[in-house]
Amino acid sequence: MTDSAALRRRLAAAVPVEDPAWRAALEAVPRELFLGNGLFRFDGHHWTPAHRDRTPPGEWLELVYQDTTWVTQVDGTTVIDATGPVTGRPTSSSTLPSLVVRMLDVAGIGEGQKVLEIGTGTGYSTAVLCSRLGEKNVYSVEYDPGLAAAAAEHLHAAGYRPTLITGDGLAGHKDGAEYDHIVATCAVRHIPLSWLRQVRSGGTITTTLSGWMLASGLVRLTVRDDGSATGRFRSDEIGYMLARPHERPPRPDVHLYPGRTGSAGVDPAFLEDWTGHFVAQLGAPSAEFMTTGTGVILVDVATGSQAWTEPAGNGWTVHQHGPLNLWDQVEAALALWQSAGSPPQSGFGMTVEPDGTQRVWIGAPDGPSWELPV
Repeated sequence: MTDSAALRRRLAAAVPVEDPAWRAALEAVPRELFLGNGLFRFDGHHWTPAHRDRTPPGEWLELVYQDTTWVTQVDGTTVIDATGPVTGRPTSSSTLPSLVVRMLDVAGIGEGQKVLEIGTGTGYSTAVLCSRLGEKNVYSVEYDPGLAAAAAEHLHAAGYRPTLITGDGLAGHKDGAEYDHIVATCAVRHIPLSWLRQVRSGGTITTTLSGWMLASGLVRLTVRDDGSATGRFRSDEIGYMLARPHERPPRPDVHLYPGRTGSAGVDPAFLEDWTGHFVAQLGAPSAEFMTTGTGVILVDVATGSQAWTEPAGNGWTVHQHGPLNLWDQVEAALALWQSAGSPPQSGFGMTVEPDGTQRVWIGAPDGPSWELPV
């Protein structure tokens, strides 16, 4: 099948949405205009560029209309700059269409409402918003100037001219406020207060809350009259790249120290559970998470603290080094979660106070909770 319109209809028909208007938007927006000269495909070790002009047109369109996130930039390198396979972390992508509309569905966006999008990326999700709401109601901020320029070209080629801003999306865009909704296509470690101040009372903020362990949770917050915001997490297992100002600090090669040795109270395998991983991150928010062939490693760059596990008979030994007992923090968070009945992420919520204090809680705002680093 080489007909773009037919492929769009096929894609839209397969995507589950609560509001069918988003399906119509997917049918209207030609995704091929937003992937530029190519994309990267990952083989488990390297990112290999796939060039549009070196791929048969029908094969290219079939790639474009897969419900897949296509990486378009790796550590700042785009396909056009890549001379061959590259290594590194993705720094921009065209998010899978089903996730684009899921975020917009969760946000509860309706006709005639004004939306601020954080993270323009390729411009595809921006175009979906424009198709539904009209370009005058869509504002989008992109941190990377090169990506912002390319997104503008893509959007103009598709016939859309929303308000595009190049800058730090964590600052929002006060000149367009007040917004009915803010939707972030990047993850954050905490909610920027600028977002609260730029959304009307009763409006929403929809984002993924993540951290340096790269665990993630999708949350929708409703802004209140007093300037606070509260809401609940969804069960979706969704992850986005961290906003660049919230990214992990550079980390040197890790040298493991024996440190303080003891028995681990929990099996490190619980970190493979989506919610368990999220809870661990709440307990040790400054730690990075890595795996070894036999265990896990937690490292806090700022203090040099580390914790690492290794098998010991039928259990596990944990080594902790530095001023923070990272594994103890994780075990305490896990115990708190288990004492509340080990609910899934849909049992969690979040409150942001006007002074910036932010808490993730279980069950209700007065339930077990963790304060986020801000």
